Amino acid sequence: MITWDGPEGKVLPVVTAPATVLSTVGDEVDPADPAVVQLAADLVATMRVSPGCVGLAAPQVGVGAQLFAVDVTGHPKASTTHGTFVLCNAKIIEASRWKAGREGCMSVPDLTGDVKRAGRVVVAAALPGTGEEVTVTTDAFEARALQHEIDHCAGKLFLDRVAGAHAIYQRKVYL
Repeated sequence: MITWDGPEGKVLPVVTAPATVLSTVGDEVDPADPAVVQLAADLVATMRVSPGCVGLAAPQVGVGAQLFAVDVTGHPKASTTHGTFVLCNAKIIEASRWKAGREGCMSVPDLTGDVKRAGRVVVAAALPGTGEEVTVTTDAFEARALQHEIDHCAGKLFLDRVAGAHAIYQRKVYL
């Protein structure tokens, strides 16, 4: 378990497309930097007050950095869960069991889309604060959330991964 136990954060405004930061590759971060630890806390705080939010990356709050928070606990599509956690400089080192699934995003509030993602991933990253290197092995919805957030850190939105215009939909439910 890699559950977040860092400081309290403040809620930050979420930027929406076409903000340039969302299409720019984020910089790698120093996990021990106090500013990175504070940003991690702010991501968790912002995610927690956003209904339906299961992940939030630094670019979504206007910071071009490779840092994101995830928590799929209690989500009906989740099977494996690691609680609330934050990862720095995450890289996918294994991916398998590819499958299409519907995704939405706080930075693209009016749309959802069908995106093909790995149903099982192994991700290598560092934890903010300690810098401890961790490997997260997960599947199903949590794997999808990790890939979505890693994409944000690489300057990609889920819209960059849909099969075409036929796989994009108006959001029907606003969370």
